[in-house]
Amino acid sequence: MGINVSRNENLADNEYLKSFVGKNHIPSNNTEFWYSLLKFQIHIPENSEEQLSLDSRLETLCESFISNNLRTGNFGSLINVFLAKVSQLLSLSDHESNMHIWQIFNALFIIRSVVKYTIETGSEFQLLQHFEALPDPNVTHENEQNEQIEIAVEGGQAEGKAYPIVIDGNKFQSFFESIVNILVVIPVKEFTYHLHLEAVNTIITLLSVHLFTQQPVEKSMIFKSIYKCQNANVLMSALLHYVSRMVEMPHTMFGATSGGSFVYGIAESLMSMFTFRKNQDLLKSSATGVELSEQFRDHYPLANQSLLLILILTNHCTTKDNPYRTSLFGCSDSKDSPKDPPSTFKIDFNAVYDTLCKIVTIDQATLLLYLLLHRNERFYKFVMQQSNLEQLVIPILQTLYNAPDSTSHHIYMSLIVLLILSEDDAFNKNVHNIILRNISWYTERTITEISLGGLLILVVIRTIQYNMLKMRDKYLHTNCLAALANMSGQFRSLHPYVSQRLVSLFETLAKKHTRLNSQLREPVNGAVSVNVATTSEDMLQDLSVLEEVLRMVLEILNSCLSNQLVHCPNLVYTLLYKKSVFESFRSHHAFQDVIQNIDMVVGFFSTRLQRVQEQKGELGVHEVLEVITKGASQWSNDRLRLQKFPDLKFKYVEEDAPEEFFIPYIWTLVCKFGSVHFNSESIKVTTEISC
Repeated sequence: MGINVSRNENLADNEYLKSFVGKNHIPSNNTEFWYSLLKFQIHIPENSEEQLSLDSRLETLCESFISNNLRTGNFGSLINVFLAKVSQLLSLSDHESNMHIWQIFNALFIIRSVVKYTIETGSEFQLLQHFEALPDPNVTHENEQNEQIEIAVEGGQAEGKAYPIVIDGNKFQSFFESIVNILVVIPVKEFTYHLHLEAVNTIITLLSVHLFTQQPVEKSMIFKSIYKCQNANVLMSALLHYVSRMVEMPHTMFGATSGGSFVYGIAESLMSMFTFRKNQDLLKSSATGVELSEQFRDHYPLANQSLLLILILTNHCTTKDNPYRTSLFGCSDSKDSPKDPPSTFKIDFNAVYDTLCKIVTIDQATLLLYLLLHRNERFYKFVMQQSNLEQLVIPILQTLYNAPDSTSHHIYMSLIVLLILSEDDAFNKNVHNIILRNISWYTERTITEISLGGLLILVVIRTIQYNMLKMRDKYLHTNCLAALANMSGQFRSLHPYVSQRLVSLFETLAKKHTRLNSQLREPVNGAVSVNVATTSEDMLQDLSVLEEVLRMVLEILNSCLSNQLVHCPNLVYTLLYKKSVFESFRSHHAFQDVIQNIDMVVGFFSTRLQRVQEQKGELGVHEVLEVITKGASQWSNDRLRLQKFPDLKFKYVEEDAPEEFFIPYIWTLVCKFGSVHFNSESIKVTTEISC
């Protein structure tokens, strides 16, 4: 890599790289060598196949590095060069910094490649040895004129013995702090974008030590160093800003074209500039979750990688003081009053909200939304005050509606987000005031107009039915029903189809309950039907769970009738039409109290309809609804009182040891949708999906 620009294809033959990984020490003040080494262009791997190809071409060089560096200390020299250049960059103007940024990026790419190889093939201890290694006094080096000169280093060992390496972490700490400075001090511009991206990718690569070792991260020196960072607030602020701004990746750099790859030109092209676009139309709303994740990664890699890094930092080390969690959960809106309580950092909540609305169908965006809603009270209140809630809720409903295209984890987290939103009464009321028209992606029935609340009910009911057939996850049922229960006291102006689906849900569950009961009482030749537990004990457990679900559906119907009877004539109409589905449960000890309330409502309106029919004859649908509407307004005057039940209010509570769920999930996303591609064969920690 010298005067002639090097490319990926001839890396193994590059004389400067051979010297770097060779047996001779190269001091950090050998300016000519480092200038020549760092003047190259590289096509950064954009997928696992390209990464594998690059790894194969670098393997021989990396093996030489591992064999020689503990004696030559060349990696330490490169780190020193990197630290010096970053320090100089912080004081340079844009005009002066182009060459520095180019060389810093190249240095960081070499460092990340070495770190990645060492982590994947060795251990964290070996990696830190390479950071701290000093040149053996018996090793020679080349000066600028390529003359062989002996090195005099105090404290060396006799020839043939191991040269002592003291791992105190100081150089690694300085290196990490320097990367943080790149991210928090240097503004993102057209000619710095790739440097920022490489800095984020380097931190992710360092933290990937979790994937390749079986020791707890609490014992990892890398994790300890990163988590004792004094600049956690400014780092988290920078990462969240990168996400919220969602700036598109430049297609060229310093004027050199290469079909969209990361390519650095040389000499005369360094001063060339191009328009730095912010274009969020590249994300196609019609895409599936996987397709959208890939679009986000390919077009907005800095936002994508920053989002993944936020998730990694906030979900590891949750049982101890985690400055990154504290920072994310304590940030506030930049528009808040200075008199408000202090926060960890300020950011434009509106920008964060708008971006999350655009990408919430992506797993990692749903996870960030979950963290902010669940743990940042300021952001939760901000979201509840938004007048365009449909922009956030509809994409979540699309994720649930297209469940086969999503992972079970994504479905689960989407439902939890809905559950958290439903804890707010204002949200439950507002969603019924937002009218939607022509929802093209809802294909089960053409609905020209429906409230957001009605659409939410339809999709959650559909998710319950999908879960009954495919997933059979008790917790998913619980979250679905809890969200509906929280909303039930505010159900208003329910669409006829929504009312039908609510009652049909009970009807479907009731039929399943009847079948299961029959199998328990009179098994046919000792056999059981498909999808039913094979032992009577399991069947009894299934029956118990089913009865809990049936009870919850009845309480949801009762809550609506108790609180919003006058506003839900279509639900009353459906109950009158389907009153027979409750017949077999009237005497059941688990249901009879709540069914008494439903029977009272059905009986009241049945009597009124009978009187009107005796006077006018057979009634049409509109006439029946008129009778129901008039009767609902007179309900309280008839002194009919439904039995009082506790308000249906459920609050999401995170499970104990949540990291057991979140950490494998997040690293799966890093491997599948991140810009850094790891060797899946070396991974020792179980992730949901192979990298």
